[in-house]
Amino acid sequence: MDWRGVLPAVTTPFAADGRIDHDFLKKHVGWLADHGCRGIVALGSLGEGATLGSDEKRDILRSCVEAVGGRIAVVAGIAALSTDEAVDLADFAKETGCQGLMVLPPYVYQGDWPETRAHFDAVIGATGLSCMLYNNPIAYGTDVLPHQVRVLAERHANLHSVKESSGDIRRMTGIRAECGDRLAIFVGLDDLIVEGMMVGATGWVAGLVNALPRESVELYELCRRKEWDLAFRLYKWFLPLLRLDTVPKFVQLIKLVQAEVGWGSERVRPPRLPLEGAERDAALAIIRESLANRPSS
Repeated sequence: MDWRGVLPAVTTPFAADGRIDHDFLKKHVGWLADHGCRGIVALGSLGEGATLGSDEKRDILRSCVEAVGGRIAVVAGIAALSTDEAVDLADFAKETGCQGLMVLPPYVYQGDWPETRAHFDAVIGATGLSCMLYNNPIAYGTDVLPHQVRVLAERHANLHSVKESSGDIRRMTGIRAECGDRLAIFVGLDDLIVEGMMVGATGWVAGLVNALPRESVELYELCRRKEWDLAFRLYKWFLPLLRLDTVPKFVQLIKLVQAEVGWGSERVRPPRLPLEGAERDAALAIIRESLANRPSS
């Protein structure tokens, strides 16, 4: 697994009857690959993983692996209520042909550090796949500090990356201070991509890329080449949309952008509901103004 580049956290498409739309999922994943994404991450927060049953998760991984046909990497988001369930999903991901895992803390229960470490030890230690540690204290209430990231890296040779979504840019420099170049650091919040790349991030697990892969890959590449003036010019246009990734209804908002560009629908799985009324109108105003001024290729 080559931990760099733009890795979309792919949304999960639903048909009108609430079932997963596997035909669109395969088409969407192929489209993202065509636009230069180096891999995709399935079953994450944006993929509404917490609302999916075990069989649905397995079916999604099968569809993604089939769709990309080895062109790009498929990374399985590994999150569950129990550690045993997470280990089972990690085993299946390897069997079905995924190249990597993005390992989350357990749902619901916010353990202390010894419990959190034990969970990550069990999941990462149970697989030979290359792993990314996902730290998102805002969403999951569990915060893995830089020195704790180092402990996990020392314990697991197959831990190769960390997705940092605390929103504190100092965490990235802190991880680099603790781990050197031992781990690839990925930006986990869309509106921190330029800042994160400036302090040494090598990749981006991205959200708005589901609707705008050309602009997302271009922004990443400008940062990688350190063409900061051009990067900030594109970033200025992109920021109103990228900020949609950082609020509680980010799933609904990103799916709304997908619908506006013709690459998806607004359907979400309860307890989420599609946006409506003034909230939807305000979001559409931002989206449509940005798309009306979309940079040419």
